[in-house]
Amino acid sequence: MSFIRFFDEISNKDVSTVGGKNASLGEMYRNLSAQEINVPFGFSTTAEAYRTFLSETGIKEPLIQLLSTLDPDDVDSLSNVGQKIRTLILNTPFPKSLTEAIASAYSTLCAHYNLSIIDVAVRSSATAEDLPNASFAGQQESFLNICGEEALLKHVHRCYASLFTDRAISYRHHNGFEHMSISLCVGVQKMVRSDQASSGIMFTIDPDSGSDSLIIINSAWGLGENIVGGKINPDEFIVFKPTLAHHSTILKRQMGTKRLQMIYDPQDSSKTLNITTPETLQHQFSLSDDEIMYLAKNAYVIEQHYSKLSGQESPMDIEWAKDGVDGKLYIVQARPETVQSQKEKNFTLSSYVFDANTPNKELLSGTAVGERIGSGKVRIIHNSSEFHLFQEGEVLVTDNTDPDWEPVMKKASALITNRGGRTCHAAIIAREIGVSAIVGASNATTQLKDGQEVTISCAQGEIGYVYEGIIPYHIHTLDLSDCGEPQTHLYLNIGDPQSAFRYARLPNHGVGLARMEFVINNTIKAHPLALIDMMENKTIPNADEIKTLMRGYDNPKAFFQEKIMEGIGMICAAFYPKPVIVRTSDFKSNEYRHMIGGEAYESKEENPMIGFRGASRYNSDIYKKAFEWECEALRKVRDEMGLTNMQLMLPFVRTPQEGRNAIAIMNTQGLVQGVNGLKIYAMCEIPSNVILADEFLKIFDGYSIGSNDLTQLTLGVDRDSTLVASIFDERNEAVKRMLKMAIDACKKEKKYIGICGQAPSDYPEITQFLVESGIDSISLNPDSIVKTWKLVLELENAKKGS
Repeated sequence: MSFIRFFDEISNKDVSTVGGKNASLGEMYRNLSAQEINVPFGFSTTAEAYRTFLSETGIKEPLIQLLSTLDPDDVDSLSNVGQKIRTLILNTPFPKSLTEAIASAYSTLCAHYNLSIIDVAVRSSATAEDLPNASFAGQQESFLNICGEEALLKHVHRCYASLFTDRAISYRHHNGFEHMSISLCVGVQKMVRSDQASSGIMFTIDPDSGSDSLIIINSAWGLGENIVGGKINPDEFIVFKPTLAHHSTILKRQMGTKRLQMIYDPQDSSKTLNITTPETLQHQFSLSDDEIMYLAKNAYVIEQHYSKLSGQESPMDIEWAKDGVDGKLYIVQARPETVQSQKEKNFTLSSYVFDANTPNKELLSGTAVGERIGSGKVRIIHNSSEFHLFQEGEVLVTDNTDPDWEPVMKKASALITNRGGRTCHAAIIAREIGVSAIVGASNATTQLKDGQEVTISCAQGEIGYVYEGIIPYHIHTLDLSDCGEPQTHLYLNIGDPQSAFRYARLPNHGVGLARMEFVINNTIKAHPLALIDMMENKTIPNADEIKTLMRGYDNPKAFFQEKIMEGIGMICAAFYPKPVIVRTSDFKSNEYRHMIGGEAYESKEENPMIGFRGASRYNSDIYKKAFEWECEALRKVRDEMGLTNMQLMLPFVRTPQEGRNAIAIMNTQGLVQGVNGLKIYAMCEIPSNVILADEFLKIFDGYSIGSNDLTQLTLGVDRDSTLVASIFDERNEAVKRMLKMAIDACKKEKKYIGICGQAPSDYPEITQFLVESGIDSISLNPDSIVKTWKLVLELENAKKGS
């Protein structure tokens, strides 16, 4: 009888022998160690060992009898029967042959590391788990920091019993698995001392948007159970796969609170203990950029290997840990991702949309799981003893969940937790069962009340919002089949980087306007000149508030530039390799004043719309250094992140000389037209841009028409004034003549001409006019891209027919 198999003896073909988790560890240990994938050595008990335990001890038939009395949909029956089965298993000693086999294998493992005794992780591994269509995430128990033969045997026994936790019984029932057809194997693996460093989870697919070009990494200090169990809000990093081989393309660094840290118990090193993370560590990222990239490359290698094994793309869910003793990063689990990878490819895109434009009062926010909307009455559940209080269709609100909560989660219309990140068990199970969830909402259990009606929205990007009351919504479905391919390029206008990957699923040819202001206003928040003064050790207003924003970054300049790189990089990555035209910052002085520290740097202008903005600001001695910082960050997006699909556009260039001066500044920061395919366009939004187009086009690679400002300045209308709002109309003949003149000028010089203003999104007749005038591209708001796409196709086909 073979009760033990070491990792160097098993592969992914041995799932029926050692379970999914152990088979995967053996596969990586044997085949990926040469590619710098560090997997701690270990062994697995076998399915035969488990079956022998049941048969030789005579508990198989009593176990079957107990299962026959079970009603898996009745919480009380589930709890009662599960408890009886676990007690039966735990009170039944192992056969002598199994005890001796485990003890001998542990001795061999210690000898492998030249030690008389070692700490090990003891993890359950069922013969039906980590499958492409069922993760079994956290259904059975795992134990960390187990030391010595006696403790090991005790915890292997507990793993066997955990095959019949309430959650595992329920999960198997609802996923169509026969209880007695599954065997429990136990993986025993040398501990990684991440209690002295960090650990976490990573996905080689975005578990929410389904983008397979992203690697998502969650990380926290200490042992990894806090992330898996949703007990903390971890750090999150996003890495772009397509440029991974040659560039460091970190698209996002988001600092979590990381309030708890799991360590070895100082009083009893055989146990673990959760402590409050020291404040200095809470305010530091738990991984360096080099470590992020090392893990991302590991993840990519693992994904490629498993894809080759399966003969198809195989996105992976991977657990990793850093050893604080030897400083190395280790892979401790890898399994197929089970939600996005199993979705059928189709030609429709569904989105959840509120019926009204403005939702009700916002109560809370947290990390969105999925992209749905849900609503109902709040039910706060503190622990499993309160499960019986929960009613079908209520909104489940709790501190955090573990897999025991799955039967209750299935009854919920939505889930809100105080703690947790996108890769915790609550998030994974919520995706599998299709329930809307917001995790890490901090004070949900104290701010919300039982019976309170709320709506939760995960449909507005990566941030999930809890709104007061029941808000009507509908599901908007777009048919993307037979879209065809128009000759006129149709681009998107994008502001929020966090929505970029969602919008990239729409039909498009790229991005015609990526707004720098959104990135600066929403992620940097501090006035650029305040950051420059901080960098030069000058005293500034709001310094403490700005320092809080900067946590995790080396200095004000690094903070400013890396936030730009992350935001613009996210947009460029979402549409890669399609072109993304980034407009450099175009705040007006009144908008800059509202930024943190802004009042000290901005004067009050009577008409900011035609005041200190655009190229005039860039060229001024007052603001030049801030523009240089911005340009340097944009150069890094292209050169260091490898996102050469990014092109640039300058706003509000009043004269050709202003354009020359601004481009000269860009050149000093490494942004040179023609180098590595860089193009620099100008916004055509001032009458002088049209009248002197021949001069401007000697400087720039083309124009993108800003119809909002061009209409304002052509008609002499303040577009912020309600008193003359009725006169503002892009369809005015004077505006149309300006549009036609700009298009004709660019065509004459063989330069690019597009439009990124609001007009084509609002007026089909403007779209028709632009297409008939021969414009190269039209950039639209995401909500109007599909209808405009079809309209342009009809116009072009009609033109061919005539």
